[in-house]
Amino acid sequence: MELIKIVEAMLFSYQEPLSVEHICRAVKETAKDILEASEDDSTEAAKDAAALVKVTEEQVSQAIADLINLYDKQEHSFTLADRSTGWRLCAKAEFAEWCRALYPGKKIHRLSQPALETLAIIAYRQPITRSGMEAVRGVSVDAMVQQLLDRGLIKIEGRAELPGKPLLYGTTEGFLEHFSIKTIDDLPNSQELRRIKLPTAPEPETAVPAEPEQLSLTSGAQPADEKPSA
Repeated sequence: MELIKIVEAMLFSYQEPLSVEHICRAVKETAKDILEASEDDSTEAAKDAAALVKVTEEQVSQAIADLINLYDKQEHSFTLADRSTGWRLCAKAEFAEWCRALYPGKKIHRLSQPALETLAIIAYRQPITRSGMEAVRGVSVDAMVQQLLDRGLIKIEGRAELPGKPLLYGTTEGFLEHFSIKTIDDLPNSQELRRIKLPTAPEPETAVPAEPEQLSLTSGAQPADEKPSA
């Protein structure tokens, strides 16, 4: 049995993205099971299994590339997309509206400009605190952060080693899926924008202790050690 057909069948039947490592491991384990269960090594199935038990990740990657070329050559409406957690079969972009009709209850909720700006700050400078975002945008980001959390585009990464232990935010796998990128490094000008020094949140001003009140001799008050003249 050809490796390319096995890979295609796996990608077709699995509901989630499949990594090359996962596919390779599954192929080798299945081939090993077939060999162990076979009573005659001369059968076609046994011969195929003997070859597939030594399959490499490079061979699986080549099979995926061959499938993509085949789908494009035959002008299929679907292709293979490389996501953050692996490869998956998906419809091509020009058929998105037709496929969306199958899910009438799921409407597209587009992000507002302020939400996109906040998300961009988090994506490029994560992990980052709310005060760090506000220092860049110049306005409160509470509503935007909550919206992005609700959409599953960002998540809490932990707490910063700063006074008050503020929360740190970063992007999620859903963010990568939403923007069809594999890693954060795939963002435009990722390296350049990460090196730019961002504004910092102003530190709270320290109150200056007031000086002791001085008695003024011109105001009619007199020192306690002097007696009024007769």
